[in-house]
Parts: sequence; C-alpha cells; structure tokens
Amino acid sequence: MKILVDMNLSPLWCDVLRGAGHEPRHWSEVGDPRAPDDTIMEWARASGSIVFTHDLDFGAILWATRASGPSVLQLRGDEVLPSVVGTLVNDALLRFQAELQSGALLVLDQNRSRIRILPLG
Repeated sequence: MKILVDMNLSPLWCDVLRGAGHEPRHWSEVGDPRAPDDTIMEWARASGSIVFTHDLDFGAILWATRASGPSVLQLRGDEVLPSVVGTLVNDALLRFQAELQSGALLVLDQNRSRIRILPLG
C-alpha cells in the first residue's frame, strides 16, 4: 500500500513501513511542511495513498466533507514512535487492508482499533 506519513510522525516510520512491504513517503519529502491538511489530503487522494497521522483533524475533514477518500490511519495515544508501536501499526495495516484500499478511517491505539467505512456521517 502507498502510505503518506504526516509531518507529526517521525520519518523513521518510512523504514518500518517499507520493511513490511508498503510504499511510504514522508510529507517532508513531497510537500511544504507548513501545508494545510486539505493540501495533504488532496496529494494523498491524487497519489492513491493512505494518510498516516497522529492529527485528529484528518478524521474531522473526512466527516465534514463526507469524502470517500483518501483513507486515513489515525494513531492515537502518547506512544507514536515506530520502535514502540511499529508492530501494532503494521498488523493493523494487514488486518484492515481491504477496507483501507476501499476508503476508511482507521483509529488505532495500543488497546483497540476502530474502523469506519467512508464516507462518514
């Protein structure tokens, strides 16, 4: 899967995701670090990428716009380093691959995961 790693997550995520067979790009490689979230969403949609973020705004954008894509993987909690939750994220990407490829919001923390099919609302 193509995955766009948001600025609020470490570029180290790209190595972890690539190691699991994904095609990650960190936003700092492809766009302005100060770009608004809707610009990031549009780039992800155009490139067929899933947005991987720690930012709640992406879910809110999906809700407000009733968009059918791009998919968003929202990592919740205080621990967001790949050394701590990398296996959790890669397992969730595998488990919810079909939903994410079709359009979904996946909210993931160390205790549970919740998936919502797009569009929301």
